[in-house]
Parts: sequence; structure tokens; C-alpha cells
Amino acid sequence: MTKVVRRQKCEVYSRVVGYIRPVQQWNKGKQAEFVDRKVYVVNGKKC
Repeated sequence: MTKVVRRQKCEVYSRVVGYIRPVQQWNKGKQAEFVDRKVYVVNGKKC
């Protein structure tokens, strides 16, 4: 028997110039920039 895995789309939000917007609503250039961002961990906490 094969197990069927169903996925649900999730919406990612990020802050742009002081307000939060879904990344999906950004223009293509901003979306590409978002993909290039790096997450840093300082003293065990994400920044």
C-alpha cells in the first residue's frame, strides 16, 4: 500500500518598509532578492 502525502500551500510573510506583506504579492525582483537572503544565528537565536 502506497502512502499518499498531501501538501498544503503556505503563505510566507516578510516585512518591507515597515509593514508585513505576503511574499507572493511582491514583484519578481523582490521575490528573487528574498530567495537570496541568508538567516544568521547569533547566540542560538535566529536574526
